[in-house]
Amino acid sequence: MSDGGTEPPRRFLLDTMLGKLATYLRMCGYDAAYTLDDGIEDDDEILDRLQTSDRTLLTRSRALADRAPDAILLQSREVENQLRELAAAGIKLSLADEPARCGVCNARVERVGVDEPTPDYAPDPSDIDVWRCVDCGQHFWQGSHWDDVAETLADLADQTS
Repeated sequence: MSDGGTEPPRRFLLDTMLGKLATYLRMCGYDAAYTLDDGIEDDDEILDRLQTSDRTLLTRSRALADRAPDAILLQSREVENQLRELAAAGIKLSLADEPARCGVCNARVERVGVDEPTPDYAPDPSDIDVWRCVDCGQHFWQGSHWDDVAETLADLADQTS
């Protein structure tokens, strides 16, 4: 995610067409706000949010990209190709060692203690590391979805090297 220097990691604002990409970026540890999470669909509202949030806009809308400084215009509808476009734009894409952001709402996550209860859908934290979103309460662990994303990102890295 970061190059190890003093530059802070980039923060993104993704427009209404990029919800799946937001999840991938969050899994890579990026602060990736998705406009529909806040019910924002109008271009003017997106630009207002952008002005107050110190984020880089990711969009598939040329008209919106033309109005936003430093926007990254993505051409593809498919998330794998969107990831390729981001990599070509210099965005580092690799899974964080452990989840840092909620894939659902973008808030920070914290590790669940081994003695803490988890919902029925989550594994026992004494068997596998589990994280919980501090805002929405969603639980996460490095299971098959994590492995699928890791494979997608590894394939992307192989294709771009």
